[in-house]
Parts: sequence; C-alpha cells; structure tokens
Amino acid sequence: MSTFNSESRRTAVVALLRIEGVFILALGVFLIVKGLISGGSIEWFVISGILFMTLFGGIGLLLSANAFKTKKMYGRAPAVLGNLIAIGVSKYIFEAGFWWAALPLTLYAALTIYCAVSIVPDKK
Repeated sequence: MSTFNSESRRTAVVALLRIEGVFILALGVFLIVKGLISGGSIEWFVISGILFMTLFGGIGLLLSANAFKTKKMYGRAPAVLGNLIAIGVSKYIFEAGFWWAALPLTLYAALTIYCAVSIVPDKK
C-alpha cells in the first residue's frame, strides 16, 4: 500500500513540477515578446535579471521533474527551494491586494513541497 502512495505522489510531483516549469518559461517568453512589441520603452538591462531567473528557473524545475520521474533524489532540493520561493512571492502578491492570485499559488507550492518531501528514497 505504501508503494502505491509513494508512486502516486511521485507522479503528482512530476506533473506539478512540469506544469510549474512550463508556466514559468511561458512567463519569460511573454516578457520577451512584450519587450519586443513595446518598441524600446522597456529597459532591457533592468529586465534581463528577471528573464534570466524565469528561463533558468523554468528549466531547473523541468530538470527536477525529470529527476523525480527517473527516481533520482537530486531533484528534491530544487523543487522544495523553488516552491518555498513561490510561497514568499505569494506573500507579496497578497500584500499587493491580489489575494485571488496569492491563494492558488500558495496552495500549489505547498502541495508540491508536500509531495516532494514525502517521497522516501529507496535503500540500496
């Protein structure tokens, strides 16, 4: 019974991390397209840090999902750290008055952290 629960949590964390990684990459692409469409009104030097973080963050979460899928435990730390950052970001989103965006982000990150931490590695 515990093997089924572990496998279902592994499947859930792979799906959650893939969705999150694709979403973050899409946000990075959106920022690039918005910058190109705006016609020079955007400061590329200022936004380059945000683009760097979205592209590498999204790729990191996708690699973390791949590690969970292949039952390697090196994907656990990036998954937990990325989602702890998401919980911190949701605090600022909530303080800005967008509770309707902060609440789902917090729940999504908490679910991903629970699934990632609750998977016990196999002893070899």
